[in-house]
This record gives sequence, structure tokens and C-alpha cells, in this order.
Amino acid sequence: MNKERKLIIAGNWKMNKTVAEALALVNDLKRELAGVKEVDIVVCPPFTALESVSRAILDSNIRLGAQNMNENNFGAFTGEICAGMLKEFSVRYVILGHSERRQYQKETDELIARKAQAAHAAALKPIICVGETLAEREAGLTEKVLETQVRGSLAGLSAEQMLETIIAYEPVWAIGTGRNATAEQAQQAQSFIRRLLAERYGEAVARRVRIQYGGSVKPSNARELMSQPDVDGALVGGASLEARSFADIIKNSI
Repeated sequence: MNKERKLIIAGNWKMNKTVAEALALVNDLKRELAGVKEVDIVVCPPFTALESVSRAILDSNIRLGAQNMNENNFGAFTGEICAGMLKEFSVRYVILGHSERRQYQKETDELIARKAQAAHAAALKPIICVGETLAEREAGLTEKVLETQVRGSLAGLSAEQMLETIIAYEPVWAIGTGRNATAEQAQQAQSFIRRLLAERYGEAVARRVRIQYGGSVKPSNARELMSQPDVDGALVGGASLEARSFADIIKNSI
């Protein structure tokens, strides 16, 4: 495990959990994870639960993230949430460009780059998602897709901003399918992403940027994944909806 980079494990709850369910989950996590200092722990509830969860984790080692935000600061954007609104609830991280939003909301690299700039302007740390589909992997296009997404989604970010940015490599074919990338596949892709960062920002910056793996992460595969030199944590979906499985992923990663 690379001692330069502290692991960051984030739970993306997606469109799950009422406020009552969110509080039950996060209170269980507080008990399960009390005292864990080796990992930055983040939970990303739906917008409706942000305020309640924020209060519940105030005195804990758990930090709050949001699942998305608009690139504008305010205005006539019905149904949208801006960075300033997230800041009111002590949100520190925000997931941008998740593959589901790229697929269903047709989000582009250019849009994600604008969101990343808006996040940094509000002192939020973006978790920027990149990853290839099964068809792209089978066609041998993984590195081409990653290069396009990394360059496009990070466009305009300074070296200083990059140090406050997390990248999540999430092979689309492994999300919610129960089929995860092998530790070797994750390492190969994430090492390539780090090389792209080095080309653009230099080795010193690239060595410090944290790159998570996302895609059917479970307690049983967490240790092997996190032991890879370029895997600096996980963006966990389904397994983050149950306190024991999420806590075990974190404990197995240390």
C-alpha cells in the first residue's frame, strides 16, 4: 500500500434510503467504524438526507459527500442543486460524472469539467468518475476511452486543484453486475490514469492524486484491490447500503 496516499472509501447510496433509513445506516456506521483513522470515510446519501446525515456525523470520523451538483451557482435550473446549497450541509465531497449520469443524463466530459471547476470554486472536493463499457473493453479501447475522459473531464484544472481532486475508475461493465474487475485489471487501468496525470501535471502531482476503484467492491475482494499500488480506495455502490458490508470493506482495506 502506498503510504504517500491515504485510502479514501466512499459509499454512493444512489437513489436509496429515506431520511429515517439513512440515519439508521449512518448511526450503525458510526459504531462500526469508531476509531478508524487509516482511511478517509465518506458517505454520499441522496439530497433529501444530506441535512440529517450531516448532523448525525458531526462528531464522527465520517465525512459527507453529495452524488451530483449543477455547474451553475444559482438560477432557473428546475430540479438542480448548486455547490452553495451543498456547502450549507457541510458537504465536503461531490461525485461528478458517474457512469449512470453519463449514460442516462447524457453528461459529457465538457460538462463534468465545468462542474469540477464549480466544485473547486466552492472548496468542494470532486470525485470524478471515468471508465469504459464492456463493448469498449472487448474492442481493446479501454485506454483510448480513459484518455479521452480523463483529459476532457479534468480540462482546466490547475495542479493545485488536481491535488484536491479524486478520480474514480469505474469500469461500467462491473457496476451493479456482481462482476468486478480483477485486481490486475484495476491496477492496469489506474496505473495508466496516473501516467496520464504525470504527462499533464508532472510526476510529483501524479504521485499524490488518489485514484479509487468502483465496481462491485465487496468485503471479500477489498483487500486484494487495495493492495494494488495505484488503487487508493473505493467508490462503493450496493455494498455501502448495509452497515456491516461497508464497514468490513473499510476494515479489510487497512
